[in-house]
Amino acid sequence: MDVGFIGLGHMGQAMARTLLKAGHRVTVYNRTHSKEAALAADGANIAARPSDVCHGDALITMLSDDAAVEDMVLGSGHILAALDPNTVHISMSTISVALSERLAEAHEKADKVYVAAPVLGRPEAAASGQLFILAAGPSPAIAFCQPLLEAMGQKTFVLDERQPVANLAKLAGNFLIASMLESLGETMALVRKSGMDPHRFVDIITNSLFAAPAYKTYGTIIADEKYDPPGFTMSLALKDMRLVLAAADATAVPMPVASVLRDHLLAGVAQGEGHTDWSRLAQLSARRAGLTPH
Repeated sequence: MDVGFIGLGHMGQAMARTLLKAGHRVTVYNRTHSKEAALAADGANIAARPSDVCHGDALITMLSDDAAVEDMVLGSGHILAALDPNTVHISMSTISVALSERLAEAHEKADKVYVAAPVLGRPEAAASGQLFILAAGPSPAIAFCQPLLEAMGQKTFVLDERQPVANLAKLAGNFLIASMLESLGETMALVRKSGMDPHRFVDIITNSLFAAPAYKTYGTIIADEKYDPPGFTMSLALKDMRLVLAAADATAVPMPVASVLRDHLLAGVAQGEGHTDWSRLAQLSARRAGLTPH
């Protein structure tokens, strides 16, 4: 398939590369043009303007936040205006439910096709095509784009015709991961301060009560205290907790744990750690316990 790709951060780079490896013809655009060079070496075409990637079978946007998506699609990027009528716009960014609703309305008014398909997984999962993809939108469009989704992910969950449902599911998933990081960090601080080997504890819980990939991955990171390179930063996690709370406020759902997570992530950002991995929540717990990094 002919696919355009906008947004070449850690996730976007890896996702675009998996599409190339699967044999798709990919044209990329990124505002920081230096990020395009590595993909050009892998066979990608480079676009001079965002509008140049809007004429294939599909356009994928993988951008950092609401402001970037809104500006690229509805603002100065002019994506919606440039999009061919038969080109499916697949928004894979983690954005607010409210923005997804606006995008759905804008695409429908312009008679353009919009699919929301945010992902679950870290950059290493993106690099190996092992993401989980949460897709919502018109069923024919999702079916048409399935070869692209299959190249990037190990499983696609088709949720609803309403695109914002996928964005809500993504935010809910990130809330659960952040909750796990907070509780695991607090528990590891208790384990360390009590004199138990944290690696032994991780081995116990991940082979009994919590035999899940997230606990295995992040439990090892926290026990090793190896938080670099970041897979998902504290700043982005803070953004997502704010979006979770906005969705909760819009639906009158109290989420006190989300408020705590927002405050703890804000503390990390305020201490200059916004660029580091969100698993450093565990280090904040260790500091509150009077522990110092090894």
